[in-house]
Amino acid sequence: MSIVTVQLGQCGNQIGFEVFDALFSDSHCPQGLCSKRENDAYQVSCKERFFSEEENGVPIARAVLVDMEPKVISQTLSKAAQCGRWKYGQHSGFCQKQGSGNNWAYGYSVHGPRHEESIMNLIQKEVEKCDSLSGFFIIMSMAGGTGSGLGAFITQNLQDQYSSSLKMNQIIWPYRTGEVIVQNYNSILTLSHLYRSSDALLVHENDAVHKICAKLMNIKHISFSNINQVLAHQLGSVFQPTYSVEGSFHYRRNPLGGFKDPALYTSWLKPDNAFNVWKTQRAFSRYEKSAALVSNSQFLVKPLDMIVGKAWNMFASKAYIHQYTKFGIEEEDFLDSFTLLEQVVTSYCNL
Repeated sequence: MSIVTVQLGQCGNQIGFEVFDALFSDSHCPQGLCSKRENDAYQVSCKERFFSEEENGVPIARAVLVDMEPKVISQTLSKAAQCGRWKYGQHSGFCQKQGSGNNWAYGYSVHGPRHEESIMNLIQKEVEKCDSLSGFFIIMSMAGGTGSGLGAFITQNLQDQYSSSLKMNQIIWPYRTGEVIVQNYNSILTLSHLYRSSDALLVHENDAVHKICAKLMNIKHISFSNINQVLAHQLGSVFQPTYSVEGSFHYRRNPLGGFKDPALYTSWLKPDNAFNVWKTQRAFSRYEKSAALVSNSQFLVKPLDMIVGKAWNMFASKAYIHQYTKFGIEEEDFLDSFTLLEQVVTSYCNL
């Protein structure tokens, strides 16, 4: 089962490169702390899931790179080619010369319809290379214009054209101190649209990852490269295949120790149904032991409520609304987004 990755905007493309590099490095690690048979099977499964192979034996990432400016895509393609271990496809990138100016409306309403056919054709070509498509992994930020606006548009198209395939969006939650003045507008519009078209949102907060770099890794001068490598490591540990001694890669359920406590879960879910474990005999990235937790919980209630509140305060004073209305996003669209996300906050608070 193969996964096609769609890297959107500067953030999505830079993280996407690190993800593929982490996956390749892990799968080709000679010290998997398991038998050769298990290690070989692990490598084959990883390759099938994330890479296809050219005639010269160099794995090619199953990915489509999209940005509205050429610089980042050019750097990403070059960086992958120079590493010599794996690369992106020769025609896997799509870029233009004019960005989205950190405006969700421009990415969604202008770049989306204008370049829809070209981008979806690239994605279709990647899908056709898969013997069996498992789904799509879409990497994007939600603070800017291209990753968020165009990302929401492309996800909507994927839902329309590949309704039976899983769509998982990995979104980068912006710093609370702010990256762009309208990041809260862009965020609520992104989240409300993805809520309708994506099957799952995998969220990473910039502030939380920054704290990992500072406190756990003792990095003095933290760069986006440091942050992206931490994100890639976490994603790699989640997406790499599981393996059982019976000889097949599959998911295995087995609630563990303290996670059996009913108090950890909402009342309408039994612990056995609420918590699943996927195991592998093969070590991830040379660690003797490692674990990754993906949870659907209330931890995002506070940051989501904060973003909605900040966006509402700006909206109430009509700040910067004209930048969105001139590209077809009306005040009613904002109100729909506020209503939907407030319902999400309420639902999670009532778990």
